[in-house]
Amino acid sequence: MNFNSHADTAVAVAAFLVNTLTPGESRGRPHALPPPGPERAATATSALRAGGWKSTEATETEADQLVGVAAELRVIFVAVDRHDIDSAAEQVNRLLDRTQARPHLERHDGEPWHLHFHGTGQTLGDDWAAACATGLAIVLGSELHDRLGVCTAPHCDRVYVDTSRNGTRRFCSTACQNRVKTAAFRARAVQP
Repeated sequence: MNFNSHADTAVAVAAFLVNTLTPGESRGRPHALPPPGPERAATATSALRAGGWKSTEATETEADQLVGVAAELRVIFVAVDRHDIDSAAEQVNRLLDRTQARPHLERHDGEPWHLHFHGTGQTLGDDWAAACATGLAIVLGSELHDRLGVCTAPHCDRVYVDTSRNGTRRFCSTACQNRVKTAAFRARAVQP
């Protein structure tokens, strides 16, 4: 399931940012925000690269900005998961307004011209907030808005983007899916 090439990347980066740069629970364990400094910068860089960003590493200041962006993006995933598309759309619009997101055609890395979304260019955080908000706007403005969600496994609040053909994903990872299936199997095995 693809939305479009750049939107796919922006939405994937949004999920990676939320999952790595927001505190909560992950796979049954507490998930702490990486501490400020080199570890947070490395985590932010990993999240951006997981979505396809090939540029230089995020600085410590940029990583701190991306923590704020991740918190703003989490609101969207949680709202969609609660079937509150109005709140999700309002949050996307706030991000689009704040970042002054604008489309721009670019060609790089030997690829043909393709659409990118940028903010004012003042900070890496604003540029990624603009790109992620625009990608999420494309998803929310389509019939596929229910493809965003929060893991349904106990003690996990990581988010996902359902790109499966049938749109039935409920878990952030195979690890959480296996954890739930194993618990259900064990529960059935104990019943007389």
